[in-house]
Amino acid sequence: MIIRRYLSTQIASTTAVLVLLLVLIAMGGRLVRYLGLAVDGRLDVTVLLELIAFRMPDFLVLILPLSVFLALMLTFGRLYVDHEMAVFNASGISRPQLGVQLLPLVLALAVLEAALALWVGPWSNRETDRLFAEQAARSGFDLVQTGTFVSSGAYTLYAESQGDQKAELKHVFFYQRASEPGAADRMIVAERARRVMDPEKKASIVDLTNGRQYLLRPGSPEYSHAEFAYYRLRLAHEPDSPQSEKHYEKMPLAQLWRQRTEAPAQAELGWRLSIALTLPLALLLALPLSEVSPRQGRWLRLFPAVLVFASLVVLLVGLKPQVAKGKWPAEAPALVLLAYATLGLFWSRRPQLAARIRSLRS
Repeated sequence: MIIRRYLSTQIASTTAVLVLLLVLIAMGGRLVRYLGLAVDGRLDVTVLLELIAFRMPDFLVLILPLSVFLALMLTFGRLYVDHEMAVFNASGISRPQLGVQLLPLVLALAVLEAALALWVGPWSNRETDRLFAEQAARSGFDLVQTGTFVSSGAYTLYAESQGDQKAELKHVFFYQRASEPGAADRMIVAERARRVMDPEKKASIVDLTNGRQYLLRPGSPEYSHAEFAYYRLRLAHEPDSPQSEKHYEKMPLAQLWRQRTEAPAQAELGWRLSIALTLPLALLLALPLSEVSPRQGRWLRLFPAVLVFASLVVLLVGLKPQVAKGKWPAEAPALVLLAYATLGLFWSRRPQLAARIRSLRS
């Protein structure tokens, strides 16, 4: 119990520091991008913190396994360098027994990783998409500069003049590209346009007065038009295609399970489950890879070991689109995990195997 508490405290504290450091690095680049959008006026400054919070689980899904592996490597490396591992061995506690002592902590972290990958991550992706939908819907109207064409998504807007606080535009030109091939584009010319707040905040609603609407198809001379005294226009963000990979990334687990016969759903399920299983595998790999002599120092094996574990994550990430396209079977992630688990077991048994080979030769 004392050994378990001692090792668990060391690994948990190191993991927390590494997670915080890697999150700050990862979110720093994203924050710079969001600030650039805010400076351009395409993103409301008030939603920056909300966006960062919603993006956090998606980053943690990849950061947590790497942080746990690094914490295991650093902790066990220190045990070797400070001769604590020799003391454990002299007391009859082997390296595999130390791994068993850490199993409850690693399994708890694996449950946390599974919750992030299966439920929290997809929910945060949906919330992030909702916020960007609101911003995409409002940005086209709010960014209008008099005498300049402004594009936002599928919309293009132009206004000759502007009222107070950007609430009203005068002599407005609006063009919307068709979302489906063969559908008609829409062009509207109106005398005035006033923005109306949507209670659900899912779109930007614009009231147009005294104008004309044209429905036309590029490349075709035919068109239809209608005049209006009042027209309410709803500018909504275009959702992801039902067949797109991002659509499945945002899908709740229950809905994803119902569509498990489809290749993209199988790829997403395989990814969410396999990334959670990398944490027990991190313990299995870190035990033999962290072994160093006191003179070598604990940093000698760290970089090669990180490359080994990073290659596992990269393989799982790379297999996801291949499984979604049907080029690889749905069992491919499980086979990759099995291959790395076999490799970890081989490294763990390597001293015994080497001793047995030497005895056979003699």
